[in-house]
This record gives sequence, C-alpha cells and structure tokens, in this order.
Amino acid sequence: MEISNGVYMLELDYHGNTIHPTLLWDQEMAVLIDTGFPGQFEDLKLAMEKVGVSLDKLKAVILTHQDIDHIGSLPEILLECSSRIQVYAHELDRPYIQGERPLIKDGHIQNPPKGRVDRTLIDGQELPYCGGIQVIHTPGHTAGHISLFLRKSSTLVAGDSMYSVNGLLGGIHEPTTLNVEEARLSLKKYLELNLESVICYHGGLSRGSIHEQIRNFCSIKNEASDRL
Repeated sequence: MEISNGVYMLELDYHGNTIHPTLLWDQEMAVLIDTGFPGQFEDLKLAMEKVGVSLDKLKAVILTHQDIDHIGSLPEILLECSSRIQVYAHELDRPYIQGERPLIKDGHIQNPPKGRVDRTLIDGQELPYCGGIQVIHTPGHTAGHISLFLRKSSTLVAGDSMYSVNGLLGGIHEPTTLNVEEARLSLKKYLELNLESVICYHGGLSRGSIHEQIRNFCSIKNEASDRL
C-alpha cells in the first residue's frame, strides 16, 4: 500500500498472518524497515519489485527491534547484497540481532537468524535518507525498540510499540511486551510529532485522530491508579 510518494507499506503473509515492513526510496537509494520472518526473503524481494524497487537499490536496513519476525530475513539480504548494505538498530538490541545472545522471546529456536548491525542508533538521531528519518527510542516491547518518524510524509513507523485493527490503533500488545509501563511512557513521545499516518507492523495503517487515540493509551494506567 502506498502511503505517500516514496513510502510503501509492504504486506507479507506468514501462515495467514500479515506483517508490514516499510519500504522507502528516492532517486539515490532504498531503505527497508524490518525484514520479516526467516524464509520470507523471496516474498520480500518480490514485494519490492512489485513496487518498482529492485534489491540492487537497497542501501540501508533499519531494524526496529530484535524479534524474529523483524530480523528473520536479514541474513539472506546480507548474503545477497552485503557489501553495499548498512544495517541500523539500537545498541540494546544489537547483541541479540548479531547472535551474541539468545533472542529474549525466541530463545528456544534452534539456529535463529544471525545478522549484523553496522551502526547503532540513539533517541533523537536524524538519518538523512529519503526526506529525513527521526529515530525515537521507544523501549517497552524490548529494551532497544525504536520507532521512526518519516518527516517528508509525517508518517510514524511504530514497529511493535502499538498494533492496529481495521484502521484504528489498538494500543500496546501486552502479551508480547516486556515492560508495559515503560511501553506506555514511550507512547507519550509520539504526542510531540505532527502525525498524519501510523504504520503498525501488526495491523497496518492507521489515519485520523491519531493523537487522541494515543492519549487514551497513555492515560489508561493513570486512570486505573486513580481509582485505587
């Protein structure tokens, strides 16, 4: 689904569930945000080609966090185009992505995907790609979870900090979130942004009354505490 010129929300099917890596591109390069499950490399490449972006144009991969559905196809991407790809992630999730530590939520998996991280990201950092990408450290789902604000299109790539259902934000997915209170605090950072669209990895695109929905998720805990 095209979000705006040069911003495309991909749709990859995994056993009946749809996940949404984000593809950015301009005349100079393409950037992929998250890579899908292991074994989805060919699906990912085909999805890019349907948009008109070949793998040859890909110059950067940004990982929102360490979970297997986000890093799964990274090893195959690196195998095919390693010399020209720069991989970005937060320092706190780097050792898990590189296979130096077992994945926190998928540690039971034998031979988990092992990639590399070339550059680590920090909160507030600006990447000068495809109109400008602001890095937002949004811990909670994992300690090193990041979100990305695409300045040119006022689009938030939320990773797994939130999910959406039928175009509406569903809030934090608590069963897969390591620290729910920290995740809720992270959502408050979004209120400082001029948001027109939100891409959730699970659930896809949300538009309209974005700030109002996020404010509700931020206040749930406080309202519950007030009633005690």
